[in-house]
Amino acid sequence: MARKKLIAGNWKMNGLLADGTTLAKGIAEEVKKIGKPQCEFLVCPPFTLLSAVKKALRGAKVALGAQDCSSEDKGAHTGDVSPVMLKDCGCQYVILGHSERRADHKESSELVNKKAQAAHKHDLKTIICVGETLEEREAGKALEICTTQVIDSVPDTSTWQNTVIAYEPVWAIGTGKIPTTKDVEEIHAAIRKTLSKKLGKGNANKMRILYGGSVKPNNAKELLSLEDVDGALIGGASLKVEDFLGIAKNAGVC
Repeated sequence: MARKKLIAGNWKMNGLLADGTTLAKGIAEEVKKIGKPQCEFLVCPPFTLLSAVKKALRGAKVALGAQDCSSEDKGAHTGDVSPVMLKDCGCQYVILGHSERRADHKESSELVNKKAQAAHKHDLKTIICVGETLEEREAGKALEICTTQVIDSVPDTSTWQNTVIAYEPVWAIGTGKIPTTKDVEEIHAAIRKTLSKKLGKGNANKMRILYGGSVKPNNAKELLSLEDVDGALIGGASLKVEDFLGIAKNAGVC
């Protein structure tokens, strides 16, 4: 079974109502022009824009996702947003364990695991992020860090239908630096091998593994043509319609 490429945009903490609506409408219009995309498109705006973006995407083959969720369904958790709430907003996906959450909010892989279980319970697809820092890579620990994060972050409720893995080397996010294709291939192959041991070969062979970190239209073709790279998790470039769609078009996946 061929794995359908996923082109996912993580807007992070960017966009007010007018900007986010305009961006979503622009993406929707371009995707509609494609007709039947060979890839899947996804946008993950801030919580405040979810409802507006859902409306702006109407009629376009673009999925809606959030950037995080709580491990709880409801209750006294000030500031948190539950997977039930995301589902109610029209979300199909949620990003979990992004390196910025792990660093800024001290999120552990164990917490990511609990969040993923909660998301799966409410039929949300999870994009579980893993990746090493520059210090860890220079110390020769990149494979160890990434595979350990997969083992600890991915719950037993994960299947190829409800889970996507995103490899994002922390040192490549927003810096313009990217690993060599050999490095990307090595990490993605190790992730798939780890998934096979954890979830079984059938799930591992069908589960999508994205690359993220300074993905742009000019490097998309090279990155997305690698054997175990099944799409991209895009940050800054997802905030411009021409760049977001350009990544998919240049990679030949739409």
